[in-house]
This record gives sequence, C-alpha cells and structure tokens, in this order.
Amino acid sequence: MRNLTFVVGTGRSGSSALSRILNSHPDVLSLNEYMASVGDTAFPEGVLSGAEFWEALHRPTPYFAGMLRSGVPMPEFLYTRTHGGRYDPETTGIPALSLMVLPHLTDDPDGLLDEVRAAVVEWPVRAAAAHHEALFDLLAARFGRSAVVERSGYSTGWVPRLRAAFPYAKFVHLHRDGPDCALSMSRHSGYRVITLMREIAERAGVESLGDLTEEQVRSLPPELAPLLGERFDPALVRDRDFPVRPFGDLWSELVVQGVRFLDGVPMGQRMTLGYEDLLDAPQDELARLAEFVGVDPAPGWLENACDRLDHGRRGSARKQLTAAEYDALREACTGGTRALRETSHHSA
Repeated sequence: MRNLTFVVGTGRSGSSALSRILNSHPDVLSLNEYMASVGDTAFPEGVLSGAEFWEALHRPTPYFAGMLRSGVPMPEFLYTRTHGGRYDPETTGIPALSLMVLPHLTDDPDGLLDEVRAAVVEWPVRAAAAHHEALFDLLAARFGRSAVVERSGYSTGWVPRLRAAFPYAKFVHLHRDGPDCALSMSRHSGYRVITLMREIAERAGVESLGDLTEEQVRSLPPELAPLLGERFDPALVRDRDFPVRPFGDLWSELVVQGVRFLDGVPMGQRMTLGYEDLLDAPQDELARLAEFVGVDPAPGWLENACDRLDHGRRGSARKQLTAAEYDALREACTGGTRALRETSHHSA
C-alpha cells in the first residue's frame, strides 16, 4: 500500500470526527485507532510469521482491557456499543483489531475479523512492516478503496517508528486550541488514566511503568497503586478531582513532540491541519486534505462531511472555566502554542 497517510496528534482534537469524515469518502479506507489498538507488540524487531502477526492483531490490548474490566470505558470503544458480538471484556477479551478498528468499517466486525484471520495466518515470514502493508492492502481491496488513512489519538510519539517502517508515508498533524483540548482531556477517562500513570512514574522516578519495582509499587498511595492491577475501582478515575492544568502540560508536551518529530519529514509528505481552521473553512480544508491524501475532493462528499463537524466545542475552556483557571491553563499550553505558531510561520 503506497498511498498511506497517518493522522497524528494529541487526541481530543476532532480526530474521531475526522475519521468518520474520511470513512465516508468512497476512495478512503479509514483505519480508526489502528496504531492505538495494535501498539508496540505488532512492531517487533526481526521477522514474524503470519500466525504470529495474527496473534498481535487478535490479542486484547492490555491497557484497554484493564479499563473495560474496571468499568471505565472510553467513547472510542466501538465494539462494546453493539450487542450480540462473540467477544466480551470478562471472558474472552475483545481482540485488538475488533475494539475500535473493524466496527468503524462494518456492522459485522466478527465476520470481518474471520476474513482477516483466514488470510493473515497463511502469510509468509517477513518483517512486521510488510505484514502491516499487506493488511492495509487486504482491507483496501475488501472495501474497494485506493487510499489508506490511519488515525489514532495520543499518537505524536509514533512518528519516528512509523517513518522507519513506512518511509514513503504521508503525515497530517491535527491540532486544536490548547486550553480547549486540555479541558476535553481532563474529562475523558483515557486521559485521566494517562495522567494518573504519569503521576505514578513521576513519584517512582522511572521513565516507564515497566521499570517499576515491587518496592516502588508498595510505596504508592492507595489511590494510585490499584491502577496497576488488572482491575481497579472505577471511582479512582471517575470521581477523582482532577486539576485541569496538568492536562495543559500534557497537551503542550505532545504538541512540541509532534512538531519536533514532523520537522524531519520531507515537506511534500507532511501537512498541518488545525481544528479551528477546519471549522472556519471546512470545504477548503477538507479539499486540501483530500488532495494531500491522494483522492478527489468530490463536491458531494465535501457537503456531507461539513455536516459532521461540531462547532459547539469551540471556545469551551474560556466559556466553562473561571478567568484564573483559564489563564493558568493557557500558561500551561504556552510551549505547544508557540511551537504551532512557529511551524505556521515557517510553512507560510
């Protein structure tokens, strides 16, 4: 699959709506949260067989599985919104490919998963990137699409690995106003868990939770330690009082990271898309995106796509926070805001 684009960003920036918009284009295969679903386990070093690659696609994602078992779902979990599927969080676990990717493409994700398995297990031994490309080709052919666009939230850190695996791929950096995006993060169960996990790592003085020792885990306060288990009380995430400023710090960190990584991508293989620009001039921005992705910005698609945008989310931080809270959040977002401004200036 040579016509491949990755939409990367912080998440909570209109990216789910963008996936739905892209999915409505007759020539685009929209892979919704594919990288978030398969994660690092699907990009091992060396080579792997088709059966081994299938296991990476089928094995439930531990982070999401823990949230589901604990009763802390995310709105992005599409499989759990349907009834009658063969998988459930408690007994079978939900396959990585089924939770968010396949239900975005079809009303029969179990049937499509069977189709994928039948093909993938027969594939030869090869590098992970070649398996992913073959899967993209398989799904694109299945749905009659000529371009593949993968979009995951919280994905800026994936850019170096994706560039190494797919050097020909294009990248779209999707971003949203810092305070508005950070406020949305603060109310999202996934980002609440991320913030708590960051607090655990900071308290223990480790860069990765995988580096935690048993002694460090035992030293954690009771409101944090249970989050490292397979199941935790959802009140730890749902009812906790979260100050909004740390989410501004997170937004800024991710934006700076994304700008830095994408600076290394050739100009013809990258573009920046602002959520507010999309709201202001939807047809122009979506036409620009379609041409970048390599498909025709058909008038009918543009008209229908514009109806999917939610203008009510704009300016939410200023409307809902006190002046002092808003000023503190805007200050936390300064680094990311500056990075985006400099990027816009250099691209002009």
